[in-house]
Amino acid sequence: MANKISDETIEYVGILAKLELSDTEKENAKKDMGDILDYIDKLNELDTSDVEPMSHAFPVNNVFRTDTVENGDDRENMLKNAPEQNGEAYVVPKTFD
Repeated sequence: MANKISDETIEYVGILAKLELSDTEKENAKKDMGDILDYIDKLNELDTSDVEPMSHAFPVNNVFRTDTVENGDDRENMLKNAPEQNGEAYVVPKTFD
């Protein structure tokens, strides 16, 4: 195991995560974190010089439709059912002075 995790590191991670770990849990966490770092080191050994960088694993295309106006400015019909209007807008009671 090339990556040694210290007891101080486990304590610090426990404080950051707001966890109270027993001694057994600390030892297990230390082993698990070491295994994770060893695996990352193993991945770093791969030759990725011919691999094109990507931001997503799958191709992402714009899935949005174009924004087109379909019913336009139909102010007269919208104001037709208003209880009170001033010709171009709804009239509502004041909520404050």
